Amino acid sequence: MTRIILGVSGASGAALALDCARALKTAGATVELVLSAMAERTLALEIGPAARHELVTLSCRLHSVIDLGAAIASGSFPVHGMIIAPCSMRSLAAIAHGLDDNLLTRSASVQLKERRPLVLLAREAPLTLAHLRNMAAVTEMGGIVMPPVPAFYLRPDTVAQITAQIAARAVDLLQIAPPQARAWVPTEGFAP
Repeated sequence: MTRIILGVSGASGAALALDCARALKTAGATVELVLSAMAERTLALEIGPAARHELVTLSCRLHSVIDLGAAIASGSFPVHGMIIAPCSMRSLAAIAHGLDDNLLTRSASVQLKERRPLVLLAREAPLTLAHLRNMAAVTEMGGIVMPPVPAFYLRPDTVAQITAQIAARAVDLLQIAPPQARAWVPTEGFAP
């Protein structure tokens, strides 16, 4: 069984969380879910009141963000890795500086210390020097910072196609199943 932690922070981009959960389910992964307090609010604001329920349904377990004694807070708990989608700059900063002050940031730190994949869909624009330094710090520790940038060369028609592609790419980075993201296929006369 492939077990993945899906962390959801309060940054804008709540659709990314749902699409990551769907892509993880398609990949055959079991999802351990942790939501920040602002994530709950952002899910309702950006998607609607049923979003949280759907996300929880796609997961095997919802962990309280304040439960630092949860199984996913320990390196001895067998997981393959973690995605934080979306990842706020506050969560990024806490991870970059080892501030394990809630279950979301503690679980991310555990992935780094155990040398497991950690993918952060960092959401902010424009970026400050603090953001860039925090991204560099997480990258130097082995994490993957993946801002949710659309693959415009695929010519998506809807925002849903954009978020699904980004989520599939994030799951592909975990290398738990054959790739789900649409790959670039060169065509004559068009370059990305």
